[in-house]
Amino acid sequence: MKRIFPPLLLVSGSPALAHSGAHLHPHGSGHWITIALTFGLVAITAVLFVRK
Repeated sequence: MKRIFPPLLLVSGSPALAHSGAHLHPHGSGHWITIALTFGLVAITAVLFVRK
């Protein structure tokens, strides 16, 4: 169970990151880039935690 919590915390923090990214890039293109990078980070972190 303990392995599950860090990725969940990261995922719960992701909307805030994506939201702030939307404000930094209000034209739209930067918003999708921010979301893609955020989900990429979440996926990499989840894989690293699972492999341990």
